[in-house]
Amino acid sequence: MSEVLSLLKELIARPSVSPFDAGCQEIIAERLTRAGFVVESLRFGETDNLWARMGTGPVRLCFNGHTDVVPPGPIEEWSSDPFTPTERDGYLYGRGASDMKSGVAAMVVALERLAASGEADGLALLLTSDEEAKADDGTVRALRFLLERGEVIQSALVAEPTSVSVLGDICKPGRRGSLTGRITVQGVQGHVAYAHLAENAAHSLAPALSELVSERWDEGDDFFPPTSMQVWELRSGAGASNVIPGEAFVGLNFRNGPSSPAKVLIQRTEQIFAKHGVRFEAVWNASAVPFLSPPGALAEKVASAIRSVTGIETNLSTGGGTSDARHFVAEGIETIEFGLVPVAMHGIDERVRIADLERIAEVLFFVSA
Repeated sequence: MSEVLSLLKELIARPSVSPFDAGCQEIIAERLTRAGFVVESLRFGETDNLWARMGTGPVRLCFNGHTDVVPPGPIEEWSSDPFTPTERDGYLYGRGASDMKSGVAAMVVALERLAASGEADGLALLLTSDEEAKADDGTVRALRFLLERGEVIQSALVAEPTSVSVLGDICKPGRRGSLTGRITVQGVQGHVAYAHLAENAAHSLAPALSELVSERWDEGDDFFPPTSMQVWELRSGAGASNVIPGEAFVGLNFRNGPSSPAKVLIQRTEQIFAKHGVRFEAVWNASAVPFLSPPGALAEKVASAIRSVTGIETNLSTGGGTSDARHFVAEGIETIEFGLVPVAMHGIDERVRIADLERIAEVLFFVSA
């Protein structure tokens, strides 16, 4: 059996729903200690973080990932138990198979092989058990702790699932930001037969929403696609067909690049509502800021390793949600994300292609050697 597959099965069998690690990091700590790494447990609040490094000088490359997973959802809808790793039709099924215990297993095996070949000096691994939930005590806090005590990290690779169709077709030097707004439009409730005595909140919302939907927020740039806006909630009505609603609600989500910061998007959105004479209240949450690590030596090494192992040329993208890569980028550390093709990530019957497991470990080995 593949070493990566074997370790991945052990990790999936641990129900490590965020922020709980359920013993995953203990398995990894024992393996890396045997391989010669110095391993530390960094626990903050309910979050377990693991730091393992080889050597005493600067860390030339730090692998990063998380051992926590999202809840499985309705277990009866899975074709097999989400925490019982199951092989079927060339895939391994289980919660975390895609996001991202496969990446964690590949990083660990690659580090073991590098240590055995004498090429692990200056390599490190930082894992957290809280990336999928609040993430306050995860990578961001552990990384800050390590840097404040004097650790020097020159580059970082986050093994999140980035590939789309085949292993290595996409790597990510950055990610878009995420801005969520919930706008309450105010009107005056009344009887539909006496509309002149009321103010229909849904009617007030409609012209502003139409303009928002057709708005071109920016043109993007070399790394970021144009900023997009999606309606995730639209609601009005008083529960009766003869009542004019006095309130209407719309939820908006922006995925933005650096050319449209959250404060600019908020200002432009509220100006559109104001232009249409809408009385409204807005609550905003910028849960992730856009970030970019300008591709350099690490991106070139990753592209070369992917080419050697898979024969394909990788492409750079900033699509998808955010990740812990943002914390390394914020510290000025060259960072890239590279990982497997996710299948049903966060969904029912999450799975990963078994044939890709050894190949990703091989890519990580070449990147680090």
